[in-house]
Amino acid sequence: MSNANNPTAPGIIATVTEKVGHYRWTICALLFFATTINYMDRQVLGLLKPLLMKDLGWTETDFGDIVAVFSFMYALGYAGMGRFMDKVGVKIGLPIAVAGWSLCACLHGLMSSVLGFKIMRGGLGITEGGNFPASIKTIAEWFPAKERALATGIFNAGSNIGAVVTPIILPFIVMAFGWQLAFVVVGATGFVWVICWMVLYEHPEKQKRLKERELAYIRSDPIVPTQRVPWLSLFAYRGTWAFVAGMLMVNSVWWFYLNWVPGYLNKQFGINMMAAMAPLVTIYAFADIGSVGGGWLSSHLIKRGMRTLKARQIALLIMALCVVPVAMVSQVSSMWAAVLLISLAAAAHQGFAANLYTIVSDTVPANAVSSVVGLGGFAGGIMGMFMALAIGRILDATNGNYMVLFVAASVIYPSTVLVMHLILPKRGKTAAGIDV
Repeated sequence: MSNANNPTAPGIIATVTEKVGHYRWTICALLFFATTINYMDRQVLGLLKPLLMKDLGWTETDFGDIVAVFSFMYALGYAGMGRFMDKVGVKIGLPIAVAGWSLCACLHGLMSSVLGFKIMRGGLGITEGGNFPASIKTIAEWFPAKERALATGIFNAGSNIGAVVTPIILPFIVMAFGWQLAFVVVGATGFVWVICWMVLYEHPEKQKRLKERELAYIRSDPIVPTQRVPWLSLFAYRGTWAFVAGMLMVNSVWWFYLNWVPGYLNKQFGINMMAAMAPLVTIYAFADIGSVGGGWLSSHLIKRGMRTLKARQIALLIMALCVVPVAMVSQVSSMWAAVLLISLAAAAHQGFAANLYTIVSDTVPANAVSSVVGLGGFAGGIMGMFMALAIGRILDATNGNYMVLFVAASVIYPSTVLVMHLILPKRGKTAAGIDV
């Protein structure tokens, strides 16, 4: 067949992006906004921490225990929602998850006790666990392999946008209405997203807004026969073990930044919620750049001819090395020096995460992607629970000394790259049909 009649021929693939249409990026944008809302709802508690500790009489241990409940339920949600998304599909599954966590986020505003916050935080965790398994599955269905890391980086950047927007708007909401309504106002945004998703989303083969050439481009990777993948058989894939190990090791570090950095800035430099706006926006703006940049890096290497898994691992290594300087945070006396070190680490984490998630769609069958992402999220959430319990107690025992926490964060990423390299396949084709 000639190139003129074959929209997936090599000569056309090189320039097809400009010709086939861009509806797949509309889907990516919806995932971006879902992730933004996910992190807005999640971050409100951390930003309100100094105020809640004062008004409700919490200790660091109380706060750590509340975060631990979220982490544990998030782990269950990640695993359960991953399998749920593979069974019912993302068209219905994702809006169910978003509506669930939005309701729980709003109900935080009615709570006044540690127990009440634990219950609502648990509900938030189990429903928020559906976002990433559904999003990674959607990316695998809507993008060819060479674009997946970039698309993942873009939607994952929503976590940083959420973390940028929340500290900007939250002080004004709190000043106008109090912290109770702050939970309600932020949480309600998810219901608007649900309406947009139901109007705009359909599976690629059924989406009438999608051009035939764009569908051909999306399906331009080699076709790998698929069949139902039993849950236990997921452990037969090296990609499953590599992803689980990666999530187990690095996920709790990001939660440490999200939940404890506002408190660190308050403790170390005495800044309140309003004064923390600029430092926190800086940190998560850098993280946003890192998310897109990390995804772009491996995609760029692949387009230049590098094998897929090698490109992912090189990108992971570069991101891991960029985290190392965060160990010096506790040794600097300038707030902005500390902020810039944390900003670099946050950017590197998000670039790391974009490639870590994409490795799943590179190495396991398409109809098992959400389940594997769910397993990794479960592992990361369980570790996050233990880390949250430990962090609260370490800070109470050391009168708020963060040094050991930042040093630990600095060494985890290079160690993770080594472990994943030892696990990932070294030759042949993966179960997703990607050349190693």
